[in-house]
Amino acid sequence: MHSRKSRSSLSISQQRLLSHSMTGLSLDQKVMYYVGVDVGTGSARACIIDSMGNILSLAERPIQREQLKPNYITQSSQEIWQAVCHCVKSVVRDSGVPREKIHGIGFDATCSLVVVEEDTDKEVAVGPDFSNTDQNIILWMDHRAIEETAIINATGDKCLKYVGGQMSVEMEIPKIKWLKNNLPDGKFTKCKFFDLADYLTFKATGKETRSFCSTVCKQGLIPIGVEGSTEGWSREFLTEIGLEELCEDNFRRIGGAVKNDDPQNKNFLSAGEFVGALDENVAEELGLSALCVVGSGVIDAYAGWVGTVAARTDVDIPALVETDQKKVGIDRATGRLAAVAGTSTCHIAMSRDPIFVDGVWGPYRDVLANNFWCAEGGQSCTGALLAHVMTTHPAYTELSQLSDAASVSKFDYLNSRLEMLAQQREERSVVHLAKNLFFYGDYHGNRSPIADASMRAAIIGQSMDNSIDDLALLYLGACEFIAQQTRQIVEKMCVSGHHLSAIFMSGGQCRNGLLMRLLADCTGLPIVIPRYIDAAVVFGSALLGAVASESFDLKQTGTDLSTRRKSSLAGLVDENPGNAGPKKSALSKFGNIGGIASGDIPSPYTAPSATASTSQIASTVGFPFPTADDSEAIEEDDNDKALDFSAVNSKWKHEMQTRMKKGTSDNGDAMWNVMYNMTGGGKVVQPRSEDDPDRHLLNIKYKIFLDMADTQRKYRDMIKQAGF
Repeated sequence: MHSRKSRSSLSISQQRLLSHSMTGLSLDQKVMYYVGVDVGTGSARACIIDSMGNILSLAERPIQREQLKPNYITQSSQEIWQAVCHCVKSVVRDSGVPREKIHGIGFDATCSLVVVEEDTDKEVAVGPDFSNTDQNIILWMDHRAIEETAIINATGDKCLKYVGGQMSVEMEIPKIKWLKNNLPDGKFTKCKFFDLADYLTFKATGKETRSFCSTVCKQGLIPIGVEGSTEGWSREFLTEIGLEELCEDNFRRIGGAVKNDDPQNKNFLSAGEFVGALDENVAEELGLSALCVVGSGVIDAYAGWVGTVAARTDVDIPALVETDQKKVGIDRATGRLAAVAGTSTCHIAMSRDPIFVDGVWGPYRDVLANNFWCAEGGQSCTGALLAHVMTTHPAYTELSQLSDAASVSKFDYLNSRLEMLAQQREERSVVHLAKNLFFYGDYHGNRSPIADASMRAAIIGQSMDNSIDDLALLYLGACEFIAQQTRQIVEKMCVSGHHLSAIFMSGGQCRNGLLMRLLADCTGLPIVIPRYIDAAVVFGSALLGAVASESFDLKQTGTDLSTRRKSSLAGLVDENPGNAGPKKSALSKFGNIGGIASGDIPSPYTAPSATASTSQIASTVGFPFPTADDSEAIEEDDNDKALDFSAVNSKWKHEMQTRMKKGTSDNGDAMWNVMYNMTGGGKVVQPRSEDDPDRHLLNIKYKIFLDMADTQRKYRDMIKQAGF
């Protein structure tokens, strides 16, 4: 074992310098670069990473959505593509990386429906204004297709078994059915349909290859061999729901019938599989070269899974150590629950076998790796819940003023306020402050595991107190609700057959020490906070680009593109173009990675330090939040070579080449190797011991939480049975 300073504590400028200085290395060890693109609901983002997994540059541009009437929410694919091009050009320019050294790009996006004309690829207006062709995307949160969704779910088709028992109004088949019912002048028969992530890979390559992630998770495709599927899409199902047009010419409007008998001509791919090289004109639009290859995209939450679950932790998690000793490759990802948190939270777990969980979407096969299954739970509002609780309280203005005066976030201020209240009231800990406050927070319905959109919030124990302290307690109740509902989802998954060892978080909620502590103590699982909190999703997309690049190099060695790529790189070895940074000699400035001064300014994209208030919380006996100091060395095993910049090692390459000769190539192990080598470190929040008084109190309140959910449904049934 040896120790050195964490790579993630390097500043952006230092990371760039290290990356650019490797131009003197041999071609096989040369540092490479990859771009990730993430299209969310309100913005497009891009990042560029090197083959150590360092983010060198990050850019973001807002995108608009139009809502002309309630439940009708649309976007423009032209605007989104322009935003993508702007962001990619920006990160390439700002990083100073020569475009020829960027070898892969990956995309993720929201699961929104893009509609274009078959013959021309021109945009089709999706309504309610059918004259505005600029608005050709039905956003995931659009709820116009409620009636169509009910008709689809009434069929009870076998494909519904794999989307949690019923399709959601937010999925794409109900939206397509709505378009058939409402598009004017026979336009429906002239359309083809993409999930947004697949549309982006189509724009990038000109290939209509679809992803299993988009089609299996949100469109009802069943991979070959599942439930006797021979084509992927079900002709019977599509005909029964009145979408027989989608069956024409082997389902050409939705990507075609699934081909899996020819590995070189697959039209549906798992995450990160090689789609194709960038179209030359598109490469110019993006500021990249036509040497860059494109990986199969994923829904945004799944990119969060890719970007987090392979993190190495600052302390050992015994359950993970034990399973890692027994498993190899992508199988090591099983048992690791990714919680991708934002406005809402998605919970994604992988398994070797299909595991059906009531109220949890899936199981989905092949969406991340060939022959592996994924389950997707979720909370419909988490970040939105905390925002709602704060902004609707009479003391919100006072909170804003106090937090601004203290130069801390509102969450950090409330966390400190709660710690102070616990001391003033002589409570054992912050948790005990809310022992008689019972908060059930399904304001926006329940996604998992009850799967009941009519669920609503309930609070027992409120008074007429409108002070800042009352707001702090209500906020504590909301945090506890999020953690207790996560426990409910975890327990439901484990009872059904999942074996979960840790929760790998991503998103801004990771900075909330109170929430992370509650998640650990409610679920009894370690919580892993990633190196890139706000950029975990776009980082995951960049890893997809790395997977595609490595897979391409293995499969296509000697082809024209591969040869041109190596020739281009060879020309860079002894050159020092103006935007390429210093040569290898610049390494002497640092000596080695462990010698960089701890006083250097940390990167805004790297591992989080505790804020002032969470540091105070961590120092108290009553409410610890264990973290590792960024300035301390992180222990690493001998397999993690500080200067091994190749994304895959030679032993693994040999194994993959052998598999390919036998026709047994599996993208899963390729992806795991890239994830493991590039994800970096994560910090662990350990749960308290089971006999801790806080755990005991939370266990009692969990029973009350479950009772509140059951009682609400019972009350609604009583009203319904009375005929109201």
